[in-house]
Amino acid sequence: MTPAARLSAAIELIQTIDIQRIPAAQALKEWGTAHRYAGSGDRAAISGLVWDVLRRRSSSAWLMDDDTPRARVLGMLRLERGMDADAIAALCDGGRFAPEPLSDAERAALTSRSLEGAPAHVAGDYPEWLDGYLADVFGDDRIAEATAMASRAPLDLRINTLKAKREKVLASLAHLRAKPTPWSPIGLRIELGADARNPGIHAEEDFIKGAIEVQDEGSQLAALLSAAKPGEQVIDLCAGAGGKTLALAAMMQGKGRLIATDHDKRQLAPIHERLSRAGVHNADVRTPKGEGDPLADIRASADLVLIDAPCTGTGTWRRNPDAKWRMRPGALEVRLKDQIAVLDRAAALVKPGGRIAYITCSVLPPENGEQVRGFIARHPEFSVVPLDETASVLWERAEDFAQAALPSPDGWLMTPRRTGTDGFFVSVLRKR
Repeated sequence: MTPAARLSAAIELIQTIDIQRIPAAQALKEWGTAHRYAGSGDRAAISGLVWDVLRRRSSSAWLMDDDTPRARVLGMLRLERGMDADAIAALCDGGRFAPEPLSDAERAALTSRSLEGAPAHVAGDYPEWLDGYLADVFGDDRIAEATAMASRAPLDLRINTLKAKREKVLASLAHLRAKPTPWSPIGLRIELGADARNPGIHAEEDFIKGAIEVQDEGSQLAALLSAAKPGEQVIDLCAGAGGKTLALAAMMQGKGRLIATDHDKRQLAPIHERLSRAGVHNADVRTPKGEGDPLADIRASADLVLIDAPCTGTGTWRRNPDAKWRMRPGALEVRLKDQIAVLDRAAALVKPGGRIAYITCSVLPPENGEQVRGFIARHPEFSVVPLDETASVLWERAEDFAQAALPSPDGWLMTPRRTGTDGFFVSVLRKR
């Protein structure tokens, strides 16, 4: 497919997403099935265009003074891809499979309009109802923070230290231009271009043998900040597919007792194969059965309970940009109730002197600091572990991390703008 034909396909897909109100991933999959002639490079390029339009949905429409799928695609090319009016016009020449030529109004918008004077939620590309929440945490920096949250994310990998060392895997993945992550001592990063294909990590020998896992650096740091140690009893209370369970197992060096569970047994399905591939032998996966409590035998005995809390996922907008436009206020209310329930459940599992690591992939204060303060009010036997103590696990990078991240009396907040990671909040609470 020509670049112009790819652009036409992207416009068609954005229109499909608008009309059918379906997730972008579903629309892209269905389009690929219906257009078998499109090669893998074509599909990757078209996907990149669609995701970038969703990243810059509001600002592109503002720039073009038009909210049609075509206008948003053209505006994205100007704002995200940095193309000028002439370059965009060259793609829209009205030829076979190409978009129609630019109108006078479109050329004028691409030439003369900017985001100057745009409201914060437009310039930052996020739903207007979230503006107050982002202002509470970022203040006047919310446009810059939200813009970074709308950027393209790299592909991060975590080294499984039960099986490999970073230096060896770094050499093995040199063909993918992998580099050490800036903060995590066990991470690698692969930068992806606008039209980059998926590098196919799951087919790499290092992945097949369990030496690496796909995991954002922020998620790696969240696990590290929990300071799980060999010989401890550790519970991963919201284990899901097991990403942080695997990280905890490596930190424990196979020693101690690691229990993984989740209220949704469907989420736990992939964890068994992942644990086996990673060479983890001290993990006990407890799948819920009916109304019974899979942790009924555990009371006030855990050294660490890690809560990868159900949340709105605002910190992962880089990877799932259409999710922010489908998010509604009611979703936040539901998540807040879920978080209260899981925190209160964890409180009964921790022994005196033990700790809870509360983690969200959200930047919203109600899910983070406000939730921590509410928990301590209900459970005054807990207090926040001092931030310098939690950051000490990062060794020589602790001081730099403290300057880059956004600290508060309640915990650490990482963001794409500040730490180059997804948005993560981490609070470690110790029981007296």
